[in-house]
Amino acid sequence: MLRQVTATAAILGCSGPQLTAEERAFFRRVKPWGFILFARNVTDPGQVRSLVETLRETVGRPDAPVLIDQEGGRVQRLKPPNWGLYPPGRAYGELAGNDPLVRREIVRLGARLMAHDLAALGINVDCVPVLDVPDPAGHEIIGDRAYGKTPEEVALLGRAAAEGLIAGGVLPVIKHIPGHGRAMSDSHLELPIVDAALDDLDTRDFAPFRVLSDMPMAMTAHVIYSAIDRKRPATTSRKVMRRVIRGAIGFDGLVMSDDLSMKALSGNFTERAKASRAAGCDVVLHCNGDMAEMKAVVAGAGELKGRAGRRAQAALARLARAPEPFDAVEARARFDAAFDGRFA
Repeated sequence: MLRQVTATAAILGCSGPQLTAEERAFFRRVKPWGFILFARNVTDPGQVRSLVETLRETVGRPDAPVLIDQEGGRVQRLKPPNWGLYPPGRAYGELAGNDPLVRREIVRLGARLMAHDLAALGINVDCVPVLDVPDPAGHEIIGDRAYGKTPEEVALLGRAAAEGLIAGGVLPVIKHIPGHGRAMSDSHLELPIVDAALDDLDTRDFAPFRVLSDMPMAMTAHVIYSAIDRKRPATTSRKVMRRVIRGAIGFDGLVMSDDLSMKALSGNFTERAKASRAAGCDVVLHCNGDMAEMKAVVAGAGELKGRAGRRAQAALARLARAPEPFDAVEARARFDAAFDGRFA
C-alpha cells in the first residue's frame, strides 16, 4: 500500500525568488502538498534550484511536487537567455502539412526538452498538455495554446506531449478538464457559461480528456456547463465531477482546481477552497503568493487524506526513477530544424 503523508490539500505559490521568513514559517506549519512557480520566482538556474530545494525542505518531503506552467508560446515561465524558447501548441499542429506522425514526433521531442530543462531545476510537474478544443467563436484565452482544431488532433498531440514529459521525469497535468475551448470569456476575469448540449460536449470537448484519462493529474476549468450544472462551474460542481470527470471521461487520477484567485469564482478564499474540495477536487491551487489569501485557502482546504491522499501518492509514484536516455544538444538541433529556426 502507498504510504500517505500528512499534508494540507493545497498547492501554493510564493512571492519572489527567495522565501521570506514568514513564508518559511507558514509552509513549515501548514505543509502544503505542493508548490507552483511563476516568472516572479525565476531569475537564473542556480536561484531556481535553491528555491525548489528550500520549498521541499519546509515540508520535509524530497518528492513534494513543484509545478510550473511551461507550455511554450505566451505561457512560458522559463525564458531565454537561461532557457530555450518553445512554440505555442498551435505551431506544432501546423507542422509538416498533413503528416500527423511528424507532428507527434516533434511535440514529444519538445516536451522531452522541456522536461530536461525542468528536471535540472528539480521541478517535477508541468501543467501541460492543454487538451481544450478551441471554438472559432470562443475567447482567445485558449487560442494558440491548443494543439489543433479537432478532438482527434488535440488528443494525438496532447498524448505526445504527456509522454515526452514522463520520459524526462516530469509529470504532466491535463487541463482544463472537462474542456475550456467553448468559453466566450476569460475565466481569469469572469465566469464563462457554456450552453452547448451534453452530446456536443461529450463528442468534442470531453473527448481528448477521455483519451488521456490514464494521466496522473488534471486541472479543472472554472466554467459553467449549463447542460450539467446551471449554478456551479466545474471546479465547485459535484455534478460535473461525478457525472463527467469521474464518470463520462473516466479520469481516476488526482484532480486539482485551477487557481482559486481567478475572478470566475465567487466567495472568500476559505469558501472557494471548501467548495472545491466538497465538489471532489483532491487538492486546491492558489498561485499568487499573497499570504492573507493563502491562509484563508489553507483554512478551507483541509487535510489530504483518504481517497484524495491515495490519488496524490499514486500520482507521484508515476515519476520515473531515471529519465529516458537523451542527448539534449542533438535533440534541440532537431527541434530547431523542424521549425526552421523560428524558436531557436
